[in-house]
Amino acid sequence: MTTSIAHPTRRTVLLGAAAGAATLAMPGILRAQDRSLKVGVYGGYFKDSFDENIFPAFTKATGIAVEGIAEPTGEAWLVQLEQAARANVAPADVSMISQVAMRKGLSTELWAPLDLARIKNAKDILPPFIVKYPDERVAGVGAVAWYINLVTNTEAYPTAPDSWAAFWDPANEGKLGLLALVSNSFLLEVTAKTFFGGTQVLDTEEGILKVMDKLAEVKPNVQLWYRDEAQFEAALKSGEIPMGQYYHDVTGLAASKGAPVRSTFPKEGGISDSGCWAVSKASTKLDIAHEFIDYMTQPATQALLARKVGTAPVIQRSLLDLTDAEFAAVSSTSEPIVPRYDLYVSKADWLNQKWTELIVG
Repeated sequence: MTTSIAHPTRRTVLLGAAAGAATLAMPGILRAQDRSLKVGVYGGYFKDSFDENIFPAFTKATGIAVEGIAEPTGEAWLVQLEQAARANVAPADVSMISQVAMRKGLSTELWAPLDLARIKNAKDILPPFIVKYPDERVAGVGAVAWYINLVTNTEAYPTAPDSWAAFWDPANEGKLGLLALVSNSFLLEVTAKTFFGGTQVLDTEEGILKVMDKLAEVKPNVQLWYRDEAQFEAALKSGEIPMGQYYHDVTGLAASKGAPVRSTFPKEGGISDSGCWAVSKASTKLDIAHEFIDYMTQPATQALLARKVGTAPVIQRSLLDLTDAEFAAVSSTSEPIVPRYDLYVSKADWLNQKWTELIVG
């Protein structure tokens, strides 16, 4: 069920203005209605969870009404925000933005700079989740994180593999489902960490090509390069494609409902991906946006997100009241594989070309 959040209409605002000093004297709901925010989050189940569990809690705590805006995943929302900003319009005041899109938005100065002094828990946000302009102005603050892990069908694999190297095992020929894009699979980083000692090998084009050559060895084992997450999830559950990479939280949810699937954090680490809160430069609600981001980075809210949305926290584990089981359901204490987001901005065209030629072509 989606909870409807009240937000001010033109009529209520005009009525409030007509009331004049009487409205200003009222300590309750009329004054609260003057404060509202449009917040963009990924659509579907994700937005439903925010509408039902997160936005109402924020409104109750602050009196700020929220209108949730369903945004597409990937970079389509970035394009919409940039086009709207040129017309001085903000489809959403605050948006959850992917790490790659965050960095692409820096070049057009799309993001209004944020003041960390107004975000009480800023010092507790883990460093990978803060995105800055070259001059150190803060463009984005961690919203939520999630893991992409090695997943298996438990009937096909009674014992869980403990390394990403299982993808290259000849015994797994035709058994894998892998994400289809270089910029969302992060398989370059997986290959670099598993076989080259870390992602520093990706610093040069020569190193990237070495990694791609190694990754190309996995191709006989791949049954499906997928873009449709639901397609792979169904095949994993049925055992048609019994191994691959998928989202830790979604896999855990499926397992809790009886599906024969598991998510494993390999010894090289799971892939830690995330989204940031960012404010369009066209928004007139920067002050209120700071209140929203401040609330969303509080330990209690990060724990609520873990429990109700299934996302991993962006602040230190020690600050959270999550049980070990609750934390394990969404995250890990082991060192993650952090994507090289810089490459997907600086070398986007070249990477896509080589990916098509060498990996999925």
